[in-house]
Amino acid sequence: MIEVRPARPDDLQELSNIGLASWRKGILPLVNADVAARIEASNPFIPFLREQGANILVAEANGALAGLGASEHGDNHISDIWVAPEHEGKGVGSALVGALEQQFRARGFREATIRVSADNARALGLYLRLGYHERWRGFDHDPILGVTLEKIELAKSLEMSVNDA
Repeated sequence: MIEVRPARPDDLQELSNIGLASWRKGILPLVNADVAARIEASNPFIPFLREQGANILVAEANGALAGLGASEHGDNHISDIWVAPEHEGKGVGSALVGALEQQFRARGFREATIRVSADNARALGLYLRLGYHERWRGFDHDPILGVTLEKIELAKSLEMSVNDA
């Protein structure tokens, strides 16, 4: 069973390890060795998690931390979804996205957005399966990585249909 809850201070180290492990699987193959070494040495998940605190949502699968999600600016944009590699394909990402969408609806937003690397096929496939559609594709500079990657911005309507009511 997957449960989603706000992060707690004692989750920080394990969540930073999950973020880095997920980054290694999805993004590491897209960057050069210098960028990879810098990210490995600094683990940018640690300051991010400290800064965001309880704004981070944590997915637990059978009591174990399995992933994290965030809307870094408190708007309707999903800034982060990171799932531990051993929990991929088990509904963790879907649960995190769903919980963030609920937050967006509660804040009055009618749409959710997310940006993903065009080469991250697994993540892109998840968002498409969850009803997101491509709204923009182009090259975007990633300030944390310090490189430019091809990105895809996806959007999903959060309007409830008659069948959802």
